[in-house]
Amino acid sequence: MAKKLGLIETQDTLSRSSGGKSANKSKPKAKITDYLIISYESDTTYVDTTLTIHKDYKFNYLRKDNFELIPFSNLGQTYNSLSYNFENTALMPSFGARARHFNYMEIEDINYYRVPTPLTELLFKTAFEQGQLADSFFTVNTSPQFNFSIAYKGLRSLGKYQNALTSSGNFRFTSNYMTKNKRYNLRAHIVTQDLLNQENGGLQDSSVPYFETGDPQFLKRSLLEVNFENAESILKGKRFYLDQSYEIINKKDSTSNNRLSLRHIMSFEDKYYQYDQSSSSTYFGTAFINSSLRDKVTLENFFNQFQLNYSNNLIGDLQFNISNNNYNYGYDKLVVLNGNTIVNRLKGDIYSVGGKYHKRYKGFNLSGEAGLNLTGNFSGNFIKGDASFKLNDDMVATATINHSSKTPNYNALLYQSNYINYNWQNGFSNIETQQLAFQLKSKKIAAINVDYSTITNYTYFKKDETSNLVNPFQNNKTITYLRVKLEKEITLGKFGLNNTVLYQNVHDPNNTLNVPEIITRNTLYFASSIFNKALYLQTGVTFNYFSKYYMNAYDPLLAEFYVQNQTQYGDFPRLDFFINAKIRQTRIFLKAEHFNSGFTGYNYYSAPNYPYRDFVIRFGIVWNFFM
Repeated sequence: MAKKLGLIETQDTLSRSSGGKSANKSKPKAKITDYLIISYESDTTYVDTTLTIHKDYKFNYLRKDNFELIPFSNLGQTYNSLSYNFENTALMPSFGARARHFNYMEIEDINYYRVPTPLTELLFKTAFEQGQLADSFFTVNTSPQFNFSIAYKGLRSLGKYQNALTSSGNFRFTSNYMTKNKRYNLRAHIVTQDLLNQENGGLQDSSVPYFETGDPQFLKRSLLEVNFENAESILKGKRFYLDQSYEIINKKDSTSNNRLSLRHIMSFEDKYYQYDQSSSSTYFGTAFINSSLRDKVTLENFFNQFQLNYSNNLIGDLQFNISNNNYNYGYDKLVVLNGNTIVNRLKGDIYSVGGKYHKRYKGFNLSGEAGLNLTGNFSGNFIKGDASFKLNDDMVATATINHSSKTPNYNALLYQSNYINYNWQNGFSNIETQQLAFQLKSKKIAAINVDYSTITNYTYFKKDETSNLVNPFQNNKTITYLRVKLEKEITLGKFGLNNTVLYQNVHDPNNTLNVPEIITRNTLYFASSIFNKALYLQTGVTFNYFSKYYMNAYDPLLAEFYVQNQTQYGDFPRLDFFINAKIRQTRIFLKAEHFNSGFTGYNYYSAPNYPYRDFVIRFGIVWNFFM
């Protein structure tokens, strides 16, 4: 929906002014660049109604490019990760149930707006059997100082397989305010989210041959037997966020070009993950009770940060901050297992300090940040620095270094369940990561990204060799992980070839971090304006592929992926044919997804026993209104 300022051509200028007939004579027309989008980090972009191949890549459930992910069969289910980025600047452990968080909107995912006239965006896309995806958004400035926005993304999709229904909702309300003298600025948001999935445990082993041989009797996927049909999981959360700042000294007031400001950030988030099953299944081993199973884990996190920001033309931009995290994670019961008591809560206060720095110096753009937990039960620290340099008008180079020490996720430290095997309390060591990254951006040559990471105490899930059931573990060896990504678009007249290729190499003696060596996406397309430029047409074919590897398996009780080293998956092509069009500020998307599925073999999986999507035709639209 957005692009950085200055990157969109003026052909997207709106034809409608901000007023009526009388206003047309006295007021200039509103331009597309006046409709501003402000990110969590205060980067400013603007509404983008153009149609590019990258818009096609982002027209999905997540509304972002999912090149490094492979989705499950139904819209709204989870994604298996084909690649990982170990850059980290977080000091607190994450909640867990990470497989359910792909569509969970974090603080960094919420934008704020400033618009000359009311703006509406509507998105619609067909789903899989009896459902659809819709995302509605509206924002308005009631005055030059105050803006609010309201949005809701909703999904319901039955899916092709038994017990695979998904239903989700993401409600967002944002506001931002600035005083007329621009000294005081406030941003706030309220987000409520509920993400529900029926869980079937994937295909039964006895059904896998019927799928892989393409047996005509089972092309209707609901006839294939799944592991269970009586379970569902839900991730639910609400968050209240406030960010306010006051300029004590701004550059207008000082001949020395100093700037001094205070900033306060406050966030309260209450979330829970719940797994329900009407009767127990041997899939997860034995259970304490055999009917009406419910596992529920909650997290309340109250965060406050105070910042002192100082900037000077000579020194640059400097920030010092102090933070408090009050956390309460856990369950409503104690578990006594084999004479050992598993606690029900992890709670306490973490006090942290940190800082940031930014400076432009002799053509270099230098920045860095650091953080350290001073007190509390979770130790942690990070330091990150990067430098970028514009080599010429076409080429920008960036180098980044990142070190992090962080506690593993909450669900690796403490977990309780009605299933006996899924109860543990661990005192794992911090995960230590170091990453060096280099990026070169050039329209003429290519965009090249290289990063090299070392990971110590990598924490993962895997089936225990004794019980053959999933447990958390820590890797006692150091992992080295290299990624090289190349992006290049070649155009010739009205034809284009967009290429994205990722090479990965892992050295891990314990084989706990598994990724495909090669991931590639190549799109050959034709684009042209027709009907006297009333319609812009884009059509072509996208090829997706990743090499065979030991793909992670999925555990629906934990909502986590776990390591398996028995069977390799991958090495199957995915071909999509698309026709996209733009009429004014409306973009239309029509796609025949995975149209090669019937003639290249039924060996495609998103995870072991979870088949990828069959051939399907889907339609969608994005419509902007500028009032």
